[in-house]
Amino acid sequence: MKVKRLKVGVRSLDEGLQEFSATLKAVQAGKALPKRTGVYFVSVEAMRQVLTPARLTLLHLIRTRRPRSIAALAKLIGRDFKNVHGDLKLLADLGLVQLEPGAHVRDSVTPTVPYERIQFEIAV
Repeated sequence: MKVKRLKVGVRSLDEGLQEFSATLKAVQAGKALPKRTGVYFVSVEAMRQVLTPARLTLLHLIRTRRPRSIAALAKLIGRDFKNVHGDLKLLADLGLVQLEPGAHVRDSVTPTVPYERIQFEIAV
């Protein structure tokens, strides 16, 4: 069974703009877009500001404990619901977490992590 990995790394602003330009040209030409292969930041510091130890712990607990809701995750980790919700919203906006309607409680949201490993890429 193949392990699902997510690439997270640092790319310069120029590299990001080149990728954006190539994507824009492909869209304008009507070509199929390549699947997004990772999440990239413009600096190590920017990456560290997003991937804090608390947020990495959330990813790990979602993957291993599979909480049914954000409230259950907040209780599991011993953090305030509002703070956990904010962290999950940020991680979801970056594609690191998926937030799906919960099947067990009305109006609940179930967080999921669709990969098993995070692979860091930092150019030297």
